[in-house]
Amino acid sequence: MARELVWTGFITLDGVMDSPGGPSEGHPSGGWVMRTPFDEAAFSLKGEELEETTALMFGRRSYEAFAPIWRDSEDHAAYRDLPKYIVSSSLDPEELVAGWGPSTVLRSEADVAALKESDGGAIFIHGSGELARRLSRAGLIDRYHLLVFPVLLGTGKRVFPSDEPGEQKLVLRESEAYGNGVVKLIYDVVR
Repeated sequence: MARELVWTGFITLDGVMDSPGGPSEGHPSGGWVMRTPFDEAAFSLKGEELEETTALMFGRRSYEAFAPIWRDSEDHAAYRDLPKYIVSSSLDPEELVAGWGPSTVLRSEADVAALKESDGGAIFIHGSGELARRLSRAGLIDRYHLLVFPVLLGTGKRVFPSDEPGEQKLVLRESEAYGNGVVKLIYDVVR
């Protein structure tokens, strides 16, 4: 049985996914996650995901942003020993962050497809918008876990770009709305 590849992320109502942490991440309107009133229940999806995660996957830039922080973060301690897969045509394995569990560089969508056919459970992609778009076009994403924030930005990095042709059908697996306006949406990709 093939492993599921799941993209999980925070997005605005108009589909922008970049820079939830602040402008230093590359978008002048960054920080929208932190400006939304905190509701612990709205983030319960992250704990649910952790129970299912058997490996993590990142694009190079997301890996380089997350690895040095998540490695030492008590909030992300459960991820430390999980296998990490970094999809990059240019990352030298010598550049991998030490002390953050087993890490493997994958060079192509074909490498990701082969990994999906291996034994094991769900692989979660955090952030990594460009990687998610590439893997979606290649038919490799199986599920989307979205926390949709009540914010409209108009511009920014999108996981679901409007300029790409083609229809992708999704089936709603689960949804929930929270008091702070955040909505959890879990969709399975229809093949």
